[in-house]
Amino acid sequence: MRTGELGFWWRSLSGLPPRRAPLPEPREADVAIVGAGYTGLWTAYYLKRARPSLEVVVLEAEHAGFGASARNGGWLTADFSGPPRAYERGRAAGSFRELQRAMRATIDEVAGVLEHERIDAELMRGGQLSVALDSAQAARLRDQLISGSEQATDEGGTRLLDARELTTRVRIDGAELASFTPHAARVHPAKLLVGLAEAVERLGVPIYEGTPVSQLAAHEARTPMGLVRARWVVRATEGYTASLRGLRRALVPMNSSMIVTEPLSQEAWEEIGWRGGEVLGDCAHVFVYLQRTADGRIAIGGRGVPYRFGSRTDGEGQTARATIEQLRAKLVSMFPATEGVAIDHAWSGVLGVARDWCVSVDADPDTGLARAGGYVGEGVAASNLAARALCEQLLGEPGELKRLAWVGREPRRWEPEPLRWCAIRGVYALYRAADAREHRSGRSSRLASIVDAASGRR
Repeated sequence: MRTGELGFWWRSLSGLPPRRAPLPEPREADVAIVGAGYTGLWTAYYLKRARPSLEVVVLEAEHAGFGASARNGGWLTADFSGPPRAYERGRAAGSFRELQRAMRATIDEVAGVLEHERIDAELMRGGQLSVALDSAQAARLRDQLISGSEQATDEGGTRLLDARELTTRVRIDGAELASFTPHAARVHPAKLLVGLAEAVERLGVPIYEGTPVSQLAAHEARTPMGLVRARWVVRATEGYTASLRGLRRALVPMNSSMIVTEPLSQEAWEEIGWRGGEVLGDCAHVFVYLQRTADGRIAIGGRGVPYRFGSRTDGEGQTARATIEQLRAKLVSMFPATEGVAIDHAWSGVLGVARDWCVSVDADPDTGLARAGGYVGEGVAASNLAARALCEQLLGEPGELKRLAWVGREPRRWEPEPLRWCAIRGVYALYRAADAREHRSGRSSRLASIVDAASGRR
């Protein structure tokens, strides 16, 4: 089994593409984008499609897709993080629902771009399953659909599946209930990233790799190669935002880990089912997320060690043995047919989390500083919608997206250390304890509700 090395998705492409050249010297541009992940590349793509005359440059400290964009679980989903009340604060009634509608339409938007640009990202539009693995999770899933917090609105298409109905899609040991929504698809994260980067370059946007930005100021980004001055400077650094001077408490880098099996046998797949290619997760407080890959493997991810002191990150994605074993045990408990199947690769990455757990998009015309992010691991599709909303702001053109509920939000900063480390590690320890209590008792844990309220997650 391999661990680290940026993860299985890159290795399945026979490694990283050749490195692009760094920024050769100081320069000026109309728009300078910091970060060549999904957010930065989607922003560059839509800006140049809308206005080809714009001079847009992308600055990347490592290589395009170094961060979460090519290490995630490959869920192209209409989900996005944060409680509805946080998005609706100070907004018109129904603003959260409008954001939901826009996110659902984003699945079609991304699929359309992949077709237009001829990007083979192994897209499979199988929808999304949220599976309750005990009675407490089943009760919570019912409550969420009744309250509408899981997009169970008229146009959402979300519906409950009992245990029998679920087995017609996939056979999961211990599953009591599930919800299904059609607004999701499976993708290969690195293939999506590589194809998008190539599309951006075809539009005439240079991507300067090996070009770290240390500080952002009004209309400029500071690099070792000199200043890049621009009318707009876009921060698209997500889990690596804390490395920028003055932004250590803006977004924290939370860790998520993944393992992937070797290809399963035909006999194993006949026992499991899962022919529809749905992305799949459980309903625990410390949840796991899975996909059946195009080449017949199962990839499963979860939090592992959630946070490192001082917002430190491990660039190579090494994964603790205990985390690997926890994910493997979860996989076997859900799919006994995977007992004895070898784990091919394990890796980790960081995702950006705001203090209120919500996505935010903003652009200040006075300073020229713009940003989008805080996806809490749900950025494969959300980054596309956020980038399009950001582009409407940068271009100053009429549009519906720049009025969405996550535009113009300013989340408060995270607590300083050591409070930040204690709070985040404590929250996940309590959630794990709540999951254990629920599994034993079959009843929803009041402890989890208290942690939700205290942390701002609900």
